[in-house]
Amino acid sequence: MNDAFVTPRLTGAPMARFHGHPGYRRMFAPERLTLGLFLPLRFYQGRMEVLTGQADLASTIDRLGFAAVWVRDVPLYDPSFGDAGQVFDPFTYLAFLAARTQNVALATGSAIFTLRHPIDLAKAAASLDRLSGGRLVMGIASGDRPIEFPAYGIDRAQRGERFAEAVRCFRQLLGPGPLTLDSPLGRFTGAQLLPDPATGGIPLIVTGSSGQSLEWIAEHADGWLTYPDATHNERGPQHLAEKIRAWRELIRDGGFRPHMTNEWLDLVDDPDYPRTPLQGGYVLRTGRKGLLDLLERWQAAGVNHAALGIQHSQRPPTEVIQELAEEVLPHFPSLPGPPALPSDW
Repeated sequence: MNDAFVTPRLTGAPMARFHGHPGYRRMFAPERLTLGLFLPLRFYQGRMEVLTGQADLASTIDRLGFAAVWVRDVPLYDPSFGDAGQVFDPFTYLAFLAARTQNVALATGSAIFTLRHPIDLAKAAASLDRLSGGRLVMGIASGDRPIEFPAYGIDRAQRGERFAEAVRCFRQLLGPGPLTLDSPLGRFTGAQLLPDPATGGIPLIVTGSSGQSLEWIAEHADGWLTYPDATHNERGPQHLAEKIRAWRELIRDGGFRPHMTNEWLDLVDDPDYPRTPLQGGYVLRTGRKGLLDLLERWQAAGVNHAALGIQHSQRPPTEVIQELAEEVLPHFPSLPGPPALPSDW
């Protein structure tokens, strides 16, 4: 790694640093698993009308007691890539949803730190955190869509170094001012970034490797989001448990760091339908009993939050959300913690 890109080691366990953070506390606690839902609830396939009513359903997700709603960060739709991902800008859309919800954590899954300048990231994140009363939890990543890097004039081969430096700058920008920033990404002295985050900090959850070593993630991340491996058999959760254990053994202070994973579901109405992989394992078709078994295995493996995408479900989103709320969520309830701060701006 280029010597110009150096990220200082994170100090202080996130559980202590984010003790007053409503979003973090709603989602994470040792040996507990909570549930979130990915937006969009239906995939964009050329018509924006497929997203009609989604904000109303986000309000329902909040009312029913889910821990988080997640949105992806996809600046450009590349038809050859297939999935358009999240159509709206993640910060703009989460701010819109913040006004429609009261308690649910607002999570990026994941903000592309390699493509965006850290000043813009910090400004958008702190604004959203303030406007939502401290509910922003940031999944962050280095990006995986090849078309985006030349579009931004960025060398894809340098994305790991740029990601690490962006994380360092982001945290520095959210510190008390006046600030001095000396970085390959920019320099200034004596300015301050406003507003401050609602509770003093914003959790940064690294997605995958993001071009970093496991040791780097153990030192610098407030949590780790990884793909779940196979979800239709016992070996997948076993391998996930091994991966989580290896990461946590590298955490120097021994403090709690949450782990997250996700799955794209086709939840069928037959509760006994067995877990069956579709699309090469990218999607899991299952009844609720199979899902409950998987979530129990994930919790035993050390997973603290599961973000579920229902875009592939054949049933209407309202039906799937209601079944999850009635039959699954009671086994993995959201956590008590500080309420969202007043946000009558």
